[in-house]
Amino acid sequence: MKIKDIINVLENTAPPALQEPYDNAGLITGNEQQHCSGVLCSLDATEAVVDEAIKRKCNLIVAHHPVVFKGLKRITGKTYVERTIIKAIKNDIAIYAIHTNLDNIITGVNGRMADRLGLINRTILLPKASTLKKLYTFVPIAQAENLRTALFHAGAGYIGNYSQCSFNSEGTGTFKGEAGTHPFAGATGELHFEKEVKIEVIFPAWIEQKLVQALKAAHPYEEAAYDVVQLENTHRHTGAGLTGLLPQPMKEMDFLAFLKEIFQLRLVRHTRLTGRAIQKIALCGGAGSFLISNALHANVDIFISADIKYHEFFDADSRMVIADIGHFESEQYTVDLLHDILLEKFPTFAVLKTAVNTNPVFYYA
Repeated sequence: MKIKDIINVLENTAPPALQEPYDNAGLITGNEQQHCSGVLCSLDATEAVVDEAIKRKCNLIVAHHPVVFKGLKRITGKTYVERTIIKAIKNDIAIYAIHTNLDNIITGVNGRMADRLGLINRTILLPKASTLKKLYTFVPIAQAENLRTALFHAGAGYIGNYSQCSFNSEGTGTFKGEAGTHPFAGATGELHFEKEVKIEVIFPAWIEQKLVQALKAAHPYEEAAYDVVQLENTHRHTGAGLTGLLPQPMKEMDFLAFLKEIFQLRLVRHTRLTGRAIQKIALCGGAGSFLISNALHANVDIFISADIKYHEFFDADSRMVIADIGHFESEQYTVDLLHDILLEKFPTFAVLKTAVNTNPVFYYA
């Protein structure tokens, strides 16, 4: 098995197109064509994790956070980032990061947090824009069903919980094959009129290449006519943050105790309690203060995230509770998520979870 095979599974789960513009997800060191001896899943790629990969004979580290986030002008070993990169390259260890693209799917980092809390009726808190496109194509009536099937099989036609969605309208197409062509119908050099179906389907933007390939493979014409347009519609399962409901409401203090237990927290930084029960929850793994206004708009009882600044706590305005549980703590179960994704696809392969605690924050009490 090659490293590329592992990457393909990860990118089918969380397409790179879903990462934020500032991010650096993807293969950071290594050659994707290299044979993979084992995978080590981690939240961070540090020197200690590279040492662990060497010891456990894994030549691929799959980390949530990119070890190289900003551009490096020198690699001299003066920083932990430079030392990690040097050690990985010297020991032929590939490092792959799956960051905001894993944050931006409903079954990703936030989904795993919601699993731990037992949330139901989940929705994306801030849907990601420009994630849907529409394909228009034209095909002879007799071949329309076969082409629709090919488009659906390639991933088109999903709207919410509905699949195989399309719109079809009949009309007449014209074409004249010039010299050297072999028209599906009619004769070379003659204008031909063909009864056709115009098929319209919506699809996630990141499968465009795959969809067009499927269209061309299934279309009977030598030159398939099609249009692809960008939509303003949002994809209901992609975006930042997540909301969900507890099966039963809980008192605020009881919920904070539950939160502390589930995430194995030393403490919870939170705003003044509102005196209302907790049932509707918004959450975001990692730094999620940019979603406070969205959580307020969603009328949640509590927003759970990390890296909340002093003045940002005021934004709760007694309308909800803001709970900061720590960056590492909020994302700690991402290691299990990565492990489960890969193990489901490669049940007999060496997919391991790091034993290194990479949390750089300590508490003195």
